[in-house]
Formats: sequence, structure tokens, C-alpha cells
Amino acid sequence: MSAAVLTPGGSASYPPPPDPAIAQPAPDILPDVKPKRGFWGFLRRNPTMAVGGSLLLLMVFVAVFAPFLWTKDPTSLAPALRTREPSADFWFGTDMLGRDVYSRVLYGARVSLLVGFSVAILASAIGLVIGLLSGFNRIADSIIMRVMDGMMSIPPILLAIALMALTRGSVRNVIIAITIAEIPRVSRLVRGVVLSLREQPYVEAAVASGTRTPKIIFKHILPNTLAPLTVQATYICAAAMITEAILSFIGAGTPPIIPSWGNIMAEGRALWQVKPYIVFFPAIFLSITVLAVNLLGDGLRDAIDPRMAKRL
Repeated sequence: MSAAVLTPGGSASYPPPPDPAIAQPAPDILPDVKPKRGFWGFLRRNPTMAVGGSLLLLMVFVAVFAPFLWTKDPTSLAPALRTREPSADFWFGTDMLGRDVYSRVLYGARVSLLVGFSVAILASAIGLVIGLLSGFNRIADSIIMRVMDGMMSIPPILLAIALMALTRGSVRNVIIAITIAEIPRVSRLVRGVVLSLREQPYVEAAVASGTRTPKIIFKHILPNTLAPLTVQATYICAAAMITEAILSFIGAGTPPIIPSWGNIMAEGRALWQVKPYIVFFPAIFLSITVLAVNLLGDGLRDAIDPRMAKRL
């Protein structure tokens, strides 16, 4: 009960009761949940991206600083030291020509990462241009997409082998061959995104107001294609590294003198039953790198897609 207040006339008055129409503030029982912001908060909300990015950065570090990680010349021959088991002197053992497998595996990371990143960038850039052109020009779409359909009917590895058969083995030719094989998939993805964006109200409003097509593409269409294109580029990077290893493994990729994971596994397959470590170590490094790129792509997809993003 509220206490009475004496007025100067000697009568008691009571304060007015609270208005029931006004909601009274509820007591604080639990503290407010504050979303974690900043770089570390972003990584905590996307652990898949954090793990994949960390593994990929580790592989890039190994490739860049391979000469300073207690390696030797990966091409130096030492017949007296051939097929040595892994030990303190040779961490991954030696191959049939006495070359240090540890040094060759670390230097081989350079070839795989170079091929993967180069193919991802080139295929994404070329496919983006083709997809934008096909999505906005019906005449060009009917011609370009039929060519893309014909290329997609051939498995990428077979198309890359056919292209490598026309040239000599080198890292540059491997990049070109794999890029040509991956372009149709990127162009198909971009074309589908463009066709869906063309039906959006803001694009129709821009067309109705007389905005020129190049401005519509660069202002409204292109920014909305970069997110799915970035995710697709990560998968292309992983597929390119696997394709390069397959090409080198069958002798259609980089020259044998260049240390790549595919070449190392190809040279060690003859001794697989007695010296499995020659194949095991480059295969492990290739698997970890491909896994890192795929995890990074999955994390980017979850972070970019609002329907799959994790919210508090």
C-alpha cells in the first residue's frame, strides 16, 4: 500500500495509482546477448572457414618458405642413398634416385598451389565475361551455350589430356588446358545468376528508366554475381590441383624434372609395395590441401548465403 502524504491543510492525500495501460519495465533477469563482432567474431561464427583458411595458409607458407625449412636441392641425385627409409637424416626417406622426398614434397606444393590459384582466377574471369554476355544477349546465348554444352559433355580430365596432347608438357600448358576445361562450368553458373537477376524489380526499374545495358550490368548484375562466383572459384581451385596431379601421374602434365606431387607419386608407384612412403607423403599433402580449399569454400558459402548463415 502506498504511503499517505500530509498536505498543509492537515488532510492526507495519496499518490495516483500507476496507469495500467502503461507497461511497467520488467526486471533484468539475464544480461543482453551481445553479438561477437570483428574478425575473431566472424571466425567463431564460421569455424569451417577458419579451419580451411588456416590449413591453406599453412600450405602457402610451406610453398613460399620451402628453401628455409631444412630442405635440400629437390633435383640433386645421390644413387648411393636411394630408397632410404624415413629417418632423422631423411625425414620422408629418399626415392629410387636418392633424392630427398621431404624436399621434393615441399617444393611440389609450389606447383600445385600455382596451378590451383591460376586456374581458379583465369577460369572465373573468363567464365564471368561469357556468362554475362550470354545472360544479356539472346543471340550470343544460343551460340555460346551450345559450345559450352559440347565442352561439358566431355569429362574435364579427358579434355585436359586431349589439350595436353597437342602441346608439350609444362606448367603453363597445364594451366591453360585445365582452365579451358573449367570455363564451361563457371559460365553456366554466371549465366544462371544473370537470368535470375534480370527478373528482379530493381533491374526492371532500371530498364524502364532508360538505363543503358552496360551500366545495368556493372551496377546491378556484376556485384550480385561475385559471391557465388567466389565460392565456385574455391571448388575450381581444388579440382585443378587434383587434375594437375592426375595429368602428372600419367605423364601428360608437368615434366618429370619438375617436382610436383603428381610426378613424385608417379615415380614411386613402381615401388609402392616395398617403399610406400614415396607415394604416401605427397598424397597426404595433396589431400590436406584439397580438403583445406573445400572447407574454405563451404565456409564462404555458409557466410555469404543468408539462409545458411548462423545468427544469434
